[in-house]
Amino acid sequence: MSKLTLALVAHDHKKPELLAWVKQHIDVLKQCNLVGTGTTGGLIASETGLEVTRYKSGPLGGDQQIGALIAENKLDALFFFWDPLNPAPHDPDVKALLRLCSVWNVPVACTPATADLVITSPLFLSPDYKPLKPNF
Repeated sequence: MSKLTLALVAHDHKKPELLAWVKQHIDVLKQCNLVGTGTTGGLIASETGLEVTRYKSGPLGGDQQIGALIAENKLDALFFFWDPLNPAPHDPDVKALLRLCSVWNVPVACTPATADLVITSPLFLSPDYKPLKPNF
């Protein structure tokens, strides 16, 4: 079975929350290919020792790069701790990223509670589970 590819993304005020979540689930995350936007990916790599393929910062196109992975069926799940209380200049990119997860049936978790449920699901690392993908 090939490793799952997961994206780890967080807005500035949510980075500490994502980092704490990653540390809590590091044993599972070690079994996956990890990608992230620039600052978030760098923070996770430096604080945990996990290997994270880093794309551009979200506002500089990183959200769109991760969106391309979704559209190309190269991403298995998105863990995106976004900040609903602080508008970002790239809010349209954020909305587009979340929209692509719905279009392509990619699991997305935006809170630690949802992320916990996703990563601890018996289906998460199961080689038998393949989510249905639309055929456009």
